[in-house]
Amino acid sequence: MRRTSIIASAAVVAAALLAVPPTSAAHDGHDHGTDPGAGAPVTEEFQKVVLNDTPGEPMDLAVLPDGRVLHTTRAGKLWLHDPETGINKQAGELDVYLHDEEGLQSVAVDPGFDGRKNRWIYLYYSPPMDTPVDDPSTPGVNEGDAPYTGTPEQFAAFEGVLRLSRFELDGDTLDLSSEQHIIDVEQDRGICCHVGGDIVFDNAGNLYLSTGDDTNPFESGGYTPIDERENRNPAFDAQRTSANTNDLRGKVLRITVGEDGSYTVPEGNLFEPGTPGTRPEIYLMGLRNPFRIEIDPDTDALYVADYSPDARNASPQRGPNGHGRWLVARDSGNHGWPYCVTPDMPYQDWDFATGTSRGAFDCAAPKNESPHNTGLTDLPPVEQPDVWYPSVTSAEFPELGRGGVGPMAGPAYDYDPKTARKHSNAWPAYYDGVPLFYEWTRDYIKGFPLAEDGTLAGIEDVLPGLPLSSPMDMEFGPDGALYVLEYGKGYFSENPEAALSRIDWIGPHGNRTPVPAASADVAGGSAPLTVAFSGEGTEDAEGDRLRYAWDFDSDGRTDSWRRNPVHTYTEDGVFTATLKVTDLGGRDRGKSASAEVRIVVGNEVPVVEFVTPVQGQEFSFGDTVAFEVRVTDDQPVDCSRLTVTYILGHDTHGHPQSSATGCTGTITTTLAQGHDPAEDNLFGVFNATYRDPGVDGLPSLAGSAEVTLTPVS
Repeated sequence: MRRTSIIASAAVVAAALLAVPPTSAAHDGHDHGTDPGAGAPVTEEFQKVVLNDTPGEPMDLAVLPDGRVLHTTRAGKLWLHDPETGINKQAGELDVYLHDEEGLQSVAVDPGFDGRKNRWIYLYYSPPMDTPVDDPSTPGVNEGDAPYTGTPEQFAAFEGVLRLSRFELDGDTLDLSSEQHIIDVEQDRGICCHVGGDIVFDNAGNLYLSTGDDTNPFESGGYTPIDERENRNPAFDAQRTSANTNDLRGKVLRITVGEDGSYTVPEGNLFEPGTPGTRPEIYLMGLRNPFRIEIDPDTDALYVADYSPDARNASPQRGPNGHGRWLVARDSGNHGWPYCVTPDMPYQDWDFATGTSRGAFDCAAPKNESPHNTGLTDLPPVEQPDVWYPSVTSAEFPELGRGGVGPMAGPAYDYDPKTARKHSNAWPAYYDGVPLFYEWTRDYIKGFPLAEDGTLAGIEDVLPGLPLSSPMDMEFGPDGALYVLEYGKGYFSENPEAALSRIDWIGPHGNRTPVPAASADVAGGSAPLTVAFSGEGTEDAEGDRLRYAWDFDSDGRTDSWRRNPVHTYTEDGVFTATLKVTDLGGRDRGKSASAEVRIVVGNEVPVVEFVTPVQGQEFSFGDTVAFEVRVTDDQPVDCSRLTVTYILGHDTHGHPQSSATGCTGTITTTLAQGHDPAEDNLFGVFNATYRDPGVDGLPSLAGSAEVTLTPVS
């Protein structure tokens, strides 16, 4: 089912100014009139059920047709949640290159997946290759950081790829030997940023892959990074990627994958196959960081959100302030970066050598004249986004508020009455056909209902007041519930608020899922290890009778039905004890949720502590800060396994700037251009992570520590 609407709002006024008149239409009985969100189910009719509250550094999720949920961590792990048992287990681990934002990014499920003949899972990741890494024996030099200035030979050492491959999921295990390489996207490693991507499929089976511009934005004042100087690292020029018709970065690619993992190019992409100076895989170009894309399951419209540069104020010499964008793409096109935000909002052609402007770019007929361009000079005209907004309140879209700019394209709900009858947690028909939009920095969800002609018809609050912590990904499952991955408030590690959850609709009188709590009197030790577990703190909103089921070793079999059992581990290992609590009363009896406790037998988790710098230590941006890290472990400490990362903290997010290996060393605390310590909430963050080598066949364990430094003028 679909619904369309017309809502009187600033968005409609903006559409009229752009000569794109929205169309009024009825929509399945929901008449909003002039009140956005009128008649919407209230937040209290929904419940957020946590599925995994220790998800690592979470990146992306995918729901399998049978209801199991996959999610990736940047460090290379693929996790699987089983709703039948409530158990979270590691389905696989890829060896990945980790520097700044690199690692394991996105996961997707083949549209024909049935777990038998078709078991394909798609992953987008950074293979290690032979990229230089930091040598801990030289604490004053970081060989893993690419030079900002140098020669082509020096830059070439850091050339790498992000790889889209598919693997078979054999039961609950990823078969690494089944890998089929599909496509490589070139990358300039050892320097930040925008190397993420997302994977979706349309109804014809075509695969769409979004790619970031792989460009360092921190030396451009928060405006467009187009540094063409001869000795400058090319990673400072987004014209080599987003505006390059012969490069796959800063794009949405559209391909059709064959049985052997090879691919063909469907009709309708931006450039005809064989066009000199172009890549036929390109569907959309001119994107900066399209971190999340989604396909409408009914219309095949592609929803794209594109991240913003950081300038807070417009400059007559540089161009507009930073704007995030959201758009509906039904055809191929050029979306302007790094030349234009919209067709009427061009950047200035800034000469980094002379520090002067050469005038505004022509958005109707942009030209890529960069020496780093390997494609066409004359580019397609810039397309109009459907939504564009800055950090301050938008004149066109005031409903989006103000704050950081982290746009995420969410899914459109495809309501099915059969699913709703079968699953009591399915979302209501009210949201049928409404694309969701969520904000990574502002922690909200909005609805972007569309008129019959496909234009934006308004902006609605969705679940206002529901606690969210940097929502990272969202997807409707086969049960009609919304699955959500939250990153939490922190930097490049597992944050306390990070979680994989499911948001159920329970209606005004529905029975809520119990909220389990699991704990243990010890976290680990030597075998035999006796552990006293507890389910104290478990709650049920209706006070119904509950059933407690403990699985001490994640083998899928219940080991105890007691609320507070005792268990002795006789063998070494890392065990996840899962408590599944089931509601035995109420209208929707049988609802269950799980909580976990990790027990380590035979290998202790490393304890990581900063000796220097210390929490709250004052510094000035540009200072070279010496660090010393103490690691305590039950195995000999190998300082080459310790990574220290300096992150420029900004409000509730951070920009990784540099990393070093070793227990001692120095890192220079750079300040990204476009960030003003006098106006912005800036600080320095040092994160230290140590991963032991494991022992006697046990997997390695990681410990981390973090300190925040206070800048002074």
